Amino acid sequence: MDGLSKLGFLASELILSETKNRFEPREDVAIICFNRSSSIDIDTQYQATIQSPDNFFPSPSLFVYTLPNIVNGEIAIRNKFFGETFLYICRFFDARQVVDTVKNIFLDKTITTVLTAWIEYNDEKKEVFMMWIENKNGDMDFTEEQLNKLYKS
Repeated sequence: MDGLSKLGFLASELILSETKNRFEPREDVAIICFNRSSSIDIDTQYQATIQSPDNFFPSPSLFVYTLPNIVNGEIAIRNKFFGETFLYICRFFDARQVVDTVKNIFLDKTITTVLTAWIEYNDEKKEVFMMWIENKNGDMDFTEEQLNKLYKS
């Protein structure tokens, strides 16, 4: 597993450790992640395996992680979540975008819960900010101001 996936996977283990009926299949959970660097850490490692025509050894075990949304897949598989999964690449953490995206996924009435995260993994920064958001009654109170306050604390 690459660093981005490990970071997201471990954060999800902490967040979900107290979840009732944790490993029962759920179609009502979506996973929405955001980051800046995509999968640059593993992309750089993979590039090194194909750089030289004289020493060309493409690594399938690295190649699979050149897709940054693999972190979502690792979390979904572990927890048997079958809802939507998205990973957005952004220039910076944008609370407005997170709130809008989460609220929009809740327009799908089959989704009652979203696991959302900012997961940044590169040479300079390792950071994860993850939340479990439930909207079972359709009256979710989730604002940009609340999110910014949580993120900055």
